[in-house]
Amino acid sequence: MATVVAFHAHPDDEVLLTGGTLARAAAEGHRTVVVVATDGLMGEVPDGGAPRMKELRESARVLGVARVAHLGYADSGHGAVLYPDPPDRPRFMRADPAEAAETLAAILREEDADVLLSYDGNGGYGHRDHVRVHEVGRRAAELARVPRLLEATLPSDVAVRLARLVRPLRIPIGFDPDELSGMFSPREAITHRVDVRRYAGRKQAALAAHRSEVYGKGRAAAVMRTLVRVPAPVFGLLLGREWYVDATAPSAPRTVPCDIFDAVR
Repeated sequence: MATVVAFHAHPDDEVLLTGGTLARAAAEGHRTVVVVATDGLMGEVPDGGAPRMKELRESARVLGVARVAHLGYADSGHGAVLYPDPPDRPRFMRADPAEAAETLAAILREEDADVLLSYDGNGGYGHRDHVRVHEVGRRAAELARVPRLLEATLPSDVAVRLARLVRPLRIPIGFDPDELSGMFSPREAITHRVDVRRYAGRKQAALAAHRSEVYGKGRAAAVMRTLVRVPAPVFGLLLGREWYVDATAPSAPRTVPCDIFDAVR
């Protein structure tokens, strides 16, 4: 059995790109760990703790994740302005990347990780914290000598098709389909494809655990509300497969993506 560590930027990110993989890995007897760079808060942590971290632990319980860890940073936000750090901790984008990588590497060594899940070079859709996760994840994998680094992504053409598919559901994804063609990863770069439709119900329930995001304001909250309310078969159709780029593989592309579990067995 293997230990799979998933490194993410914010609470709720663990579900959307890797939730099915984590649920399947746990169900098959592998140890799974989620590490987030930020606690999802833009301001100070309240006396009772970060609400989104509590929701993350509930999401992790649903997915069968054995451990949750936080590197100690605040959310950097997504947009033109990078706000000043809150008084109690730095934003992830202002943190020393080498220090962040060493903190993550210490967890990877402690867990004797076989696989690290991180993000592709675009950080998916380009969020600054996601791009930094890609950079820090790569360095931490080197420091800890993790045998396999798989970077979560979507084939760009799939992202475009999904955007068009959800138009009748009135999900305000915030990107024009043509914009998405330049995000995520080209299909020829994909090395691993995971069928997680069997775990779609668990993935949807884990997403619902992030209540402050689901019932918050703004476009992202509207998207999440729609996703947790659609029938499970529809959710499985939309988010029932997960894709990765193997950053430890030879540069020659594979014509047929293999399953991540071919790598961890």
